[in-house]
Amino acid sequence: MAEAALPRRSVLLWALLALCAAMLCVLIIAEHLSPGAGTQTLRRVILFQATLPRAAMAVLCGAALGLSGLLLQRVLRNPLAEPSTLGISAGAQLAMAAAAIYAPSFLEAGREGVALVGGLAAVALILALNWRRDLEPVSVVLAGMMVSLTTTAASAALILANGEYMFSLFIWGGGTLAQQGWAPTLSIALRLLLVAGASLLLLRPFTIFGLDDANARSLGVSLYATRFMVIGLAVWLAASVTAEVGIIGFIGLAAPALAHMSGARSPRQKLIATPLIGAILLWLADGLVQLFAGSGGERIPTGAATALLGGPLLLWLLPRLRMLEWPSLGAKPHVTRRADRPVLLLGLLLAFALAAAGLALTLGRGPDGWNLAHGALLQDLLAFRGPRVAIAAASGAMLAAAGTIIQRLTGNPLASPEILGVGTGAGVGLAAVLYLSAMPEQGAQLAGAGAGALVVLAVMLAIAARSGFGPERLLLAGIAMSALCSAILTAAIATGSRQAFQLLQWLSGSISEVAANEAWLAWAAATLLITPLFFATRWLDVLPLGRTTAHALGLPLAMSRLLLVVLCAGLTAVASLLVGPLSFIGLIAPHLARLIGLHRPLPALVGALLIGSGLMVVSDWLSRMVAFPYQLPLGLFASLIGGTYLIWMLGRGESREAA
Repeated sequence: MAEAALPRRSVLLWALLALCAAMLCVLIIAEHLSPGAGTQTLRRVILFQATLPRAAMAVLCGAALGLSGLLLQRVLRNPLAEPSTLGISAGAQLAMAAAAIYAPSFLEAGREGVALVGGLAAVALILALNWRRDLEPVSVVLAGMMVSLTTTAASAALILANGEYMFSLFIWGGGTLAQQGWAPTLSIALRLLLVAGASLLLLRPFTIFGLDDANARSLGVSLYATRFMVIGLAVWLAASVTAEVGIIGFIGLAAPALAHMSGARSPRQKLIATPLIGAILLWLADGLVQLFAGSGGERIPTGAATALLGGPLLLWLLPRLRMLEWPSLGAKPHVTRRADRPVLLLGLLLAFALAAAGLALTLGRGPDGWNLAHGALLQDLLAFRGPRVAIAAASGAMLAAAGTIIQRLTGNPLASPEILGVGTGAGVGLAAVLYLSAMPEQGAQLAGAGAGALVVLAVMLAIAARSGFGPERLLLAGIAMSALCSAILTAAIATGSRQAFQLLQWLSGSISEVAANEAWLAWAAATLLITPLFFATRWLDVLPLGRTTAHALGLPLAMSRLLLVVLCAGLTAVASLLVGPLSFIGLIAPHLARLIGLHRPLPALVGALLIGSGLMVVSDWLSRMVAFPYQLPLGLFASLIGGTYLIWMLGRGESREAA
């Protein structure tokens, strides 16, 4: 009886939430019909051309994203697959940004087709990278995250390089449902009906997809053809939504999971329940945005609100995803050789870092083309190039040190300040200081960023310490935390205030206007925070071995972890304040140090510091040269390099390397 009553209670719960969404919609309509809302004609126009189309768009987009997520999860056998985690939405956005700059006629002919090409390219890249791994769920999601972050950075870099950055584009990219007519709503409705009808026709293959590949083939299903067709339908639906309203995440993840937990078990039940739940979730979220955002509600992206709700939801869902087999990142480790002469190797890395600094200081482009500065010209340029090179080197070293600490603390070679959301957590702390104080000093900003980074890092390590919560789930929890912090930042930036523009500049990681005193402060902070790590190399050596071994060797576990966590938070906060929250240097520098044979803590730490500094300096030089005379933000350009390397690394299977 209890099992039979469960779906009935779930139906009542979702009916209640739908009623709440409807009541919010009625309140919004009543506000527009109030006497103070303008003339009767104006009120009627706003109601029928803006308010009602927006409500209908929320319902349709929620249903479309829920159905798209269900199709992807079913065909990939991955309960964490959805348009945003697979990079489909970000790929569509990149394609539209590129078309807007270089081929606007394509957008005039049909922006949905442009978005579809971008979405298909992103998912094709992810499938190609993970085909050798048999589409292993964790690897698919990680590759999707890398593709999503890299394409998002590429979109921003394209716009900034062409000098056409518009604030409205940022709001659109965050997912805004504001409408000015019924045409987009009818377009999404038609596509939703077509994909829903096709899904019902594919009901038998959906059922068989729950089996393994061998059994599916024995029952006469053309596995690859059906899989690619279903993926194409899901990508088309998600790209259509992205083309009309921007990126709205987590609906495609939450709706199928909540449908399953509400009692929907068969494919037919899920095909009915998932779009309905997705529609209710987005309708309710959009109603809450309009209710609490006040007069500026149209500027708050609804996609930020769904991410704000979806981040905690993913954290809550992770321990409950029993249907997913979690492969170990340490299984079948890729053995790398140990360097026979680590001192010689470190000398070569030092030469690389110094050469990168020399290149960045002397070689550049001007109105007359390339030139090698020397003499008086070099003296004049040092005032501009010197602080940039110094800050880039210090930031790269600090992020590399923070990445080394996190990877040693968690025993996870894919952990880093960027992936675990520590950098965006620093941004949330910075935002809090900016909005609480009219003119905060640099020390207050640093304290706020440090507090934000510390809180996020503490949450991540608490999750890692839970029993049965392995490194793969830690990474996905980091994705959720990063999405949560990014949603807060997006909502803050969308207000359009003075603080919002400060946050936007920080988010891009621009260091084009830095002074010599800031460079000295950066190096002072780097020296102060990195030096203690040279006296803690024994801790870094023992901690990856586990709690039992650490106690047996007499390591003060609580104190060592606390001090390392505080150092890591400080390093991340300072570096993030300088170059923004996204660069991937904290991930790839320690990884490259291990890859070339530096395994012992001290050589590995020094090697990571030199690699991080050199890579960041080279990234800064390229960000000045690639789009000359425009200058790309350092953080965004470094993320393009780091993200590309990580995507290649996942494709080669290097992510299985043991820490």
